[in-house]
This record gives sequence, C-alpha cells and structure tokens, in this order.
Amino acid sequence: MLTPPEFDMRGKRALVTGSAQGIGEATARALAASGCLLVLCDRKAPELAAVAADLGESTEVLSHDLDVRDGAAVMQMLDHVGSVWGGLDVVVNNAGGGFFAAVEDVNDRGTAALIAENFTQVLDVSRSALELMDSGGSVVNITSVEAHRAGPGFGIYSAMKAAVENLTKTLALEWAERRIRVNAVAPDMIPTPGDAGLAEAAGATSGAGSWSMTPWPEEGTPADVASAVLFLASDMSRFVTGTTIAVDGGTSAAAGWKRRKQDGVWVL
Repeated sequence: MLTPPEFDMRGKRALVTGSAQGIGEATARALAASGCLLVLCDRKAPELAAVAADLGESTEVLSHDLDVRDGAAVMQMLDHVGSVWGGLDVVVNNAGGGFFAAVEDVNDRGTAALIAENFTQVLDVSRSALELMDSGGSVVNITSVEAHRAGPGFGIYSAMKAAVENLTKTLALEWAERRIRVNAVAPDMIPTPGDAGLAEAAGATSGAGSWSMTPWPEEGTPADVASAVLFLASDMSRFVTGTTIAVDGGTSAAAGWKRRKQDGVWVL
C-alpha cells in the first residue's frame, strides 16, 4: 500500500459538513485514518452521534448537530472550533441534496431550498471558515457530474453544482496568496442512503435500467470519493488548485438516459 509522508495529516484540523452518513462519513473516516482532528456537522443527530463516537476512539472529534443552511449556527460552530483549536486546515463542503422533479414542477419554496442547500451554504461555510485558515490549507467542494451535463429531473440541483464549480475556480485564484487551495470532487450517483431514492426515481422515469455511463464495470463507493477528497486535502496535491476530479458512479440508473452501450459502441 502506497503511504507517502504527504498523506500523513497528523494534527491537521478538518471540517466535514454532512458527515453523518454516505460520502461525508466516508470522508471523515479517511481523514481520521490519516491523522486529522475532526469537526463533524450534520442535521441527522442520531447518525452523527454514532459516527462521532466511533471516530472519537481514534482521534479528537468536535461534533455539531446543525443545519448548514443556518448561518448563525455555522458561525457558532466555527467560533467554537476557533476557541478550541485556534483554526482549521481543511474544509470539506459535502452537505447538499436534491429531489427528482422537472424544473416546471418545482415551486418557489423548493427552488429556494435547492439553491440554499447546494450553493449558498457552500459559499457561506467557505467564507466563514476563511478567518480560521490563517496558515493556509485546502477547501474541497463536493459537486456532481451533473454540473457538467444536462440534468433532466435535477435541473436546479445541477445548475447549483455548476455554480459551485465556478466558485471553486474563482476562490482558487482569489485565495492563492493565502496559500489556500480550492478544488472540487464531482461524483456520479454513488450508492448512499441519500441517493437510493433518487436513483430509483430517475431510473423509473427514464426507463434506463442500470446502463452504465462509462465502460468501468463496477459501481463507485463513498470510499472512492473519499479517496479523491483525501488526495486534494493532503500535501500530495500541494500544487493542485482550481480543478475538479470526477468520480464515476458506475452503473447508476440516472446515468442511463445519457448514454448506453449498443453492439459494443457507446452512443447517446
């Protein structure tokens, strides 16, 4: 197993939003295994408490039950982090979510929720955490492959993920002098508790079944996404900023309407 010293993150202080399950939990576990101190936050209190208790056996953990869309709660959390640890080295903006619906079927309340959940809170957490990153560090935003293609049924969600990727590139330039790298990881639909219903809805609507979007024969996992995050958070990527790593989910139902394999050839 390749374990270069740049993956040794002992003593680094990392915040992971949406860390109660799925990709956020896998990311927290990967960072803990590399030696990070962890700040975990999620609105799923029971699941978060279980993850925090488990990881607390191997590293120092600060756990906060909160909704990242609540700016005041986020500031309270970061104030606490500052008072305990003095700063942060890594911020992983993982929290987000959506639902399957055509754009014309999403009402104003749903639109506002999608924007707040998938863009506004990423901007707010990043800006608020900036003052805790005086020594530099790494910001990693979890976006989606839907940021790079049309997203029938996920139009507003996809647009917000694209907005986060544009923000990622801008912050990479604006914060470079602070020695803060800003990158993104864009998974396809990864099998997680949060994505299970979305995959079913998208597959049922598209009639896509389980066609794979890419030739890779296996589904991606939360741990696969976490590995990409770990690379971008660590000094292994010290010369990488403003970029996005795509992590394919393999045989996702939602990807089926995009491409399919016909007589050995990939077609639209």
